[in-house]
Amino acid sequence: MFCRERTLSDSNDIKLAANGDKHAFKRLYERHVRGVYGMVFRLTADRSLADDLVQEIFVQAWQSLPKFDGRAKFSTWLFSLANNVGITEMRKQTRWFKRNERAVEFNTKEEADSTTLDLGELDKLIVQLPEQTRQVFVLHALQDYSHQQIADMLNIAEGTSKSQFFRAKKMMQEWL
Repeated sequence: MFCRERTLSDSNDIKLAANGDKHAFKRLYERHVRGVYGMVFRLTADRSLADDLVQEIFVQAWQSLPKFDGRAKFSTWLFSLANNVGITEMRKQTRWFKRNERAVEFNTKEEADSTTLDLGELDKLIVQLPEQTRQVFVLHALQDYSHQQIADMLNIAEGTSKSQFFRAKKMMQEWL
């Protein structure tokens, strides 16, 4: 029931927001920001970068909303946009290892208390994965992309995607 109500609310707010209604867009933002932030944070393992990317994603969503055709659910469209923005930004980054170190350092009790997003045990493990392994795991296990789609997005071989996913599962099983 909740999902259906959310879809109906989204549908109405999408029409209004596409015509420039900022209040309708704010309601869409409030309904979806936590999910988008969670996905982007898992992908980047960097709170500051995730904050910046979420802003960018919603700016792009506002600009692109008139082109939204409704063939997919709004959340699917928004997460696809978020994924594209996240992957593009990850390609721009040159300090992969530094970002991973910061992610583990930020994952302290003090940092967790200062945010409204409570990281679960799985999230704590995900941010400790090596960069490409984490990206593949998030895209395949949490966003349900195929290994071929991931290979295309990350410019890697399909077999590399599969092996990175296997590596992520193995590492997390060992940590558990």
